[in-house]
Amino acid sequence: MKFALIGNPSVGKSLIFNQLTGLGVEVSNYPGTTVELQRGNTCFQREIVELVDLPGVYSLEGNSEEEGLVRRFLEQQDVDAVIVVANATRLERNLYLLLQVAEYGLPMVVVLNMVDEAAKRGLEIDPGPIHDLLGVEVIQTAASQGKNIDRIIPAALAASSPSMIEIPYDHHIEAAVRSLGKMFGADRKESVRALLGFGDNPELLEAARTISDEIESRHRMTVAQIIAANRHNFAHKIADLTVKEEAQLPQTDPDSILTRIIPGMPILIGILIGMLLFVFVTGSFLEKMIVEFFEVYAMQPFVALGLPPLAEELGVSILLALQAGLGIAFPYVFLFYIIISILEDSGYMTRAAFLADNAMHRVGMHGGAVIPLTLAFGCNVPAIMSIRLLRSRRERIIASFLVTMVPCSARTVIIAGIVASFVGIAAAFSVYAIVFVLILITGLVLSRVTPGERFGMIMEMVPLRWPNPKLVMKKSWTRLSEFLFIAMPLLLAGSVVLGLLEFFGVMTFFEGLVEPYTMALLGLPGYSATALIFGILRKEMAFETLAILAGTADLGAVLSSLQLYIFAIVTVLFVPCLATITVLLREVGSRITLAITAYTVALGLLIGGLIHYILS
Repeated sequence: MKFALIGNPSVGKSLIFNQLTGLGVEVSNYPGTTVELQRGNTCFQREIVELVDLPGVYSLEGNSEEEGLVRRFLEQQDVDAVIVVANATRLERNLYLLLQVAEYGLPMVVVLNMVDEAAKRGLEIDPGPIHDLLGVEVIQTAASQGKNIDRIIPAALAASSPSMIEIPYDHHIEAAVRSLGKMFGADRKESVRALLGFGDNPELLEAARTISDEIESRHRMTVAQIIAANRHNFAHKIADLTVKEEAQLPQTDPDSILTRIIPGMPILIGILIGMLLFVFVTGSFLEKMIVEFFEVYAMQPFVALGLPPLAEELGVSILLALQAGLGIAFPYVFLFYIIISILEDSGYMTRAAFLADNAMHRVGMHGGAVIPLTLAFGCNVPAIMSIRLLRSRRERIIASFLVTMVPCSARTVIIAGIVASFVGIAAAFSVYAIVFVLILITGLVLSRVTPGERFGMIMEMVPLRWPNPKLVMKKSWTRLSEFLFIAMPLLLAGSVVLGLLEFFGVMTFFEGLVEPYTMALLGLPGYSATALIFGILRKEMAFETLAILAGTADLGAVLSSLQLYIFAIVTVLFVPCLATITVLLREVGSRITLAITAYTVALGLLIGGLIHYILS
């Protein structure tokens, strides 16, 4: 059996999906799209049930990639039943999508979620009218508390008969539906969809277009507008019968505080700074523990085995990759997902996006982009993963460029360990200033040259609530497993390749080859190029490798302040680390990943060369 979950954004659909499926979730792209579906299994009375969590949409007739995906999914009717999740606090708005889904004639179950929030607002929900008018089972749930979640699968299994509904349309629309049915044998659903311009029968679509033109000339409205108005009227009728509002004492609205510039923006900045401090401090503590553990209990014992040189090189490469992935990315990724899950489940994420919207518009994005850009200060890997929250591919491309330029914690090690220690604190801050100016310029340029449609931002303010710790940890682990099972294998493979290049002397040959150019362009010795390459595996490894190749940790004794400054800024701007590159490949594809890599290399060399030319 296969069931699909459908609903508006922010109705708790994915929370219900996670509660029904647990941790056994598979994330995949729908064929021909960049939109991800979540698939999971659950078992009921010894029967395996597959669940598909479709992306949240407000309508099935828009032009967005998500709406097209859901529409095609329903047209294929590759499911045994549809579970429509609606927000009980905003039922009338949610009923519009429900009516569209019902017209497909699939077996259907309606889940009225957030009934606890509805009760707090003095709303009394009577599911009877929905059941009577649509002929479907209605379940009232509070997903944040796990209330009635166990009733959903049994109800979906029992929903064997198709939903039978005829929305009362304008008499001209009804006449057109009957006419198309007689001419082409089309059923009601096909005829309505043909009037809206959907379908695969050219003759039916041509006839529907002719009739639509006649209707529009009479109404001075498009057929789509007429049908939408009829659906909204029917949704209003059902909601009026279903929801009764009780008198309530006036209460303070937290959104009057959180969504205003003052004090909303200071609160947002405080939350973001607190989040960064938590990720930085706790992540660095965990990183130190894991790295030391690998060094003492893995690396040193392995080297002490005295294996043949090639075997030792391969083993060390694998251990370095594990140390890089688990010691650097893992702490920051996991902590990031805990924080992001808390912000999502509390409902604050939409408030943050609303506040940041005006600023993000200047670089071609919307308020939602503030989250990945902020998270990038901790680690670029989870920040890149979070760009999938952005609506359009255009925004995701711009965000991916900017995120990879943000100084992450590993780059901060470079800035603090090299520039602040050997050049000066003011010089270290100047590196940040240069990088932020470059990010702003890059964003402004990309917002003008990146193709793609610009979307307005419509966000539904979900109710503020206390997150459920168990659900937060479950969601965080589900997301983390994606990094462990996708990015880690690629990180291991990349480390082995670099190790083999070092073993067979390719790196030594490379150093001799590039030294004339590094000296001429950047004023740096040839071994700095090797350090930059090792920095691809793990950014702070550029610092470590430079010290090893220089033969001393006192870099100020072998390199000038200018050389150290140039090396640091080139490293910070240079190719993203291997873990970031692997995640970029997954999120935006090989072409954009190659463009980002080429751009950051060129930018790092250009800025480093300019500094060398101006200051030497």
